[in-house]
Order: sequence, then structure tokens, then C-alpha cells
Amino acid sequence: MSDSNYPYEPEDIKAIIRKYRNLLAGQPDSFLDSEEFEWLVQHYEEEEKYTKALQCANDGLNQYRGHPGLLLDKANVLLLLHQFEEALTVLETFPQNEDFNTNLILLRTEGLLALDRIEEANMILKKAVALPYNDDLVEMFFELADVYDSFELFESVFTCMAHILTLDPNNEEALYKIGFWTDYTGNYEESISIHNKIIDEFPYSELAWFNLGLAYQGLKLHEKAIDAYQYCLAIDDSLEIAHRNIGDAYLRLRKYDLAIETLSKLLEYATPESVIYEAIGHCYDKKKQFVTARKFYKKASHLDPEDSSIIYKIAQTYISEHKWKTAIEFLTVASKMTRLHPDYHIALGQCHAELGNYAEAITSLGIVIRTRPRNKSAWIALLNCLYMEGDYVEGLEYAEFASAQTDKKPIFKYYQFLFQFVLGNINEAALILESAMQSSPKLIKQMVELHPSLLHNKNIIEIIAKFQNIRKG
Repeated sequence: MSDSNYPYEPEDIKAIIRKYRNLLAGQPDSFLDSEEFEWLVQHYEEEEKYTKALQCANDGLNQYRGHPGLLLDKANVLLLLHQFEEALTVLETFPQNEDFNTNLILLRTEGLLALDRIEEANMILKKAVALPYNDDLVEMFFELADVYDSFELFESVFTCMAHILTLDPNNEEALYKIGFWTDYTGNYEESISIHNKIIDEFPYSELAWFNLGLAYQGLKLHEKAIDAYQYCLAIDDSLEIAHRNIGDAYLRLRKYDLAIETLSKLLEYATPESVIYEAIGHCYDKKKQFVTARKFYKKASHLDPEDSSIIYKIAQTYISEHKWKTAIEFLTVASKMTRLHPDYHIALGQCHAELGNYAEAITSLGIVIRTRPRNKSAWIALLNCLYMEGDYVEGLEYAEFASAQTDKKPIFKYYQFLFQFVLGNINEAALILESAMQSSPKLIKQMVELHPSLLHNKNIIEIIAKFQNIRKG
């Protein structure tokens, strides 16, 4: 941790080790200066011989009492040995006139954090922020950020990056890192303030413009994000991720044509990536141009054949076109790649149901329910299949079970009503319907769509009308 230049030449260090051994053996005229002790401690540290390093530091301090460099070396070795209290005790003896030594700040912070004394460590950070600028200060904040990162104190990492940029607004490493930490910590508004100040002083900083775009995008201010990214690209058009983020922002704004245009231009000179083709496919999917969407999804799948979600998206385009059999082929592939994925099996169940293959549909939906018993969509699809199959007794049983598994979602009370009705239990059905209508009257429409003859029953019509009149009143 000292500022000494370490002599990496093997012969030099060997000579120092010989001198140190002679000193330990009590041979006359054996002598090491303070710098040689520091080098020796660092040598043993590099070899991970921490006990020897500690002994050497102690021997050096016996000879050069209170030497700042050796105190730092000893504290560092104690930290490596996880003797945190002892390390802090050593640092307390550090000369008062060097209280803001950058290595001292780093070691104190590491020791305090290791003892979970976070507030004290942050007080040191606050003092460091107030230090007058010097050549070592930027590097100290980078190292301090690494210390906070290792203890997963990410807000403090962000603070370190922010302060580096107050000292050196064009520091490229800090600009790259603060973009990541802004997104990780969610400090978007603070990042906007930081980068606007940098841009006021350095309007041609493409990284500052890019980070400003990231911050706006994090706040879902997509129009402002696009403006910032476009300024960035006006300065440096080669920043591929800015093009990609503009495309993503247009997609979020549902400006699919502009997203397609932006991402297609990116493909002209960037290395093709699955995520870009997939995003373009998604845009065409939203535009209901399913054939073109599949073209791009398939290109994405070719680049990333292990991603089952892209296969699922291809299947969804066939579902949108009511091409159930082809959709089943792709869904079967996706479900084999990622077993027990609920979305894949729900879609399989729905496709089989559309083809009238209710037994196969029930099998697929049963897989979802066994692994995800709280999945409302799977239960609804299963109950619809049981209704279409005419399995009313089993349907009533499953409707009651679905209600219990999903915290008594109102829709399942309606299914209990429906199955009681088709089983001929009209009075029981009416009681259940009246209870269901009290909580969620709009859901009756789904039952009428499934079984229109409900509206042929006078009692049912009266119950529905009663609650409609109550709502109007």
C-alpha cells in the first residue's frame, strides 16, 4: 500500500531477503533501510505469505517506529489476515499530519466495512469528497469504489464515480462505469444532473450524452432519451449501443416503423446479433405483419438456437393467424428445450383446444397446474376444455379446487355457477351467481359467451338484471 517503487528484479529482492535473514540472525553490520522493509513486506504479500509479511512489518517498525509506509503495510497485512480490529488500531497510530493519506482512507474504509461499521466508513467517504484536488485523488476514488463494490454497497460506488466526474469530467473510465451504476442503483435523476453539468462544460462529450440518454430511458422518458442519443451519435456515429437504444426507445413508444428503420440501419454495419433481429421481429409482430415477423424471429433463432423463447414467439405468430397445427409444432420444440415452461404449455393447451383435441389440451394444461397451481390462466383454459368436453362434474370439482388454489379469484365462482347450471342444479347455480355478481358483476359476460343459453333462463336473467340496475342506480 505504500508509494515505494517495488524492485521487481529477482536479484534485488533476493539480496534484500539475505540481508533480512542476516539481521534476524544477529550478524553484525546487518542493516535494512525503511524502503527495503516496505519492499520486503510487499514481496511476501504477493507470495501470500502473510504471516512472514506481518513479522517483517513489525521488525521494520521496531527499527523505524511510527514510519507511515510501514504502518500502512502492517495494517494491510492484518486486513488480509482478517484481523480487522487490529488493523484499525494500527491505523489510529498514523501521524496526524497525514490524516488524509489516500492509502490510509482506503484501508480504514475496508476495515470498517469488514466490521459492518458502515456509517463510520461513509463518514470517511464524505471527508474524502471534501479533500482538495491532487493527482492521487481520482485514483483513490476508483479504488474506494472497488472496496465498496466488494461489500455490495452500490450506492457508495455510484457516489465515488460521481465525485470522480466532479474532479475530472472527461474521465472516460468513470463515464463508462457511472452509466452502469446509474442503471443498477436507479439514481437516474442524479445522473441527469451530473451529465447536464458535464455537457454544459463539454458539449462534445459523446459519453456524457449517452449516459444522459440512459438516465432518461431509465425514467421512461423515451423522447428525451432519443434526443440525447442522437446528440451522442452526431458526435460519434459509430457507437452501436446508442443506435440500439434508440431502436428500443422507439419500440417502447410503439413507433414501430421508426424502430425498424433504426435497427435495420444498425444491421448494415454492426455485427448481427440475435437480440436485434428479435426486436425487429417484435415490431413487425405488433404491426400484425406476421410473415415478416417470423422471418426476423427465425434469423434471431439461427444466431441463438438455444433460446426457446424465440421459438415460442414464432409459434405465437402462427397462433395469431389461427394456424394451430403449425403453432403446435413450434411449441412442442420450445417445450422440449425448456421443460415445464408454463407459457409454452398454456399455448399448447389452447391450440389443441382450438382443434377440438381436448384430451391433449387438458394434458398440457395439467402440466402447468401441477407445477404452478396458482396460475389463473391455466386454470381458466382447463375449465374451458372440461366444459367443451362435457365433463361437467369434473369441471365443477376443478372449479372449486381452482378457487382454493388462487385465493378465491371471483372468476372461479362463475365457473362453479356455470357447471352447476349445465348439470341442472338451477337453484344452487342461482345462489352462486348471486354471490358472484356481488363482487365482480362484469365477469358474467365470459360465462354468457361460453354458454349463451344462460340468457334463456328467467331466474338467471332476473339476477343479472338486478345487479345491473343496482349499478345504474
